[in-house]
Amino acid sequence: MKDDAIIDLYFQRDENAILESDIKYGGYCRAIAGNILRSREDTEECINDTWFKAWNAMPPTRPDVLKLFFAKITRNLSFDKYKKMNAQKRGRGEIDIALSELEECIAAHSNVENEVNAKELENSINRFLDILPERERNIFLRRYFYVEKSGAIAQRYNLAPSHVSVILARTREKLKKHLTDEGYFE
Repeated sequence: MKDDAIIDLYFQRDENAILESDIKYGGYCRAIAGNILRSREDTEECINDTWFKAWNAMPPTRPDVLKLFFAKITRNLSFDKYKKMNAQKRGRGEIDIALSELEECIAAHSNVENEVNAKELENSINRFLDILPERERNIFLRRYFYVEKSGAIAQRYNLAPSHVSVILARTREKLKKHLTDEGYFE
């Protein structure tokens, strides 16, 4: 079927538009998604989302080149899915571990969120980071901002993992004292 006829099906809200799109461009879109996602299941999900997004876009959009229209949708959806999957993999477990390590400094029993607004706390933490020696600050940020594993930080700074753990523990204690001195804790 020609592209104009497929587009007309979309404008007529005829569900055969999706079938015809898949027949003509499904393989092409699957190749795009597959090259990005490297998973058959994720690719199929992305293709289904492509047809859904195209269904919602036409009308009012009338693509000049249907193949490129589908390719752009598929590519964007695939990259979004890829980023989401990799963000979950990178953060799986590490974010929770990093936050639990900081809990003793920030959340504690006084429930900081109810006592001060986030901007004041951010400013206080930034003042704290400014007074740290550069290496200590970088190690702290790599762990708690970038959520890097302690082992990776140790490799980066040519330190033993236990040394990194000691640096982080001491820095957390300094942060707790700093926040106490600024009135965030009793």
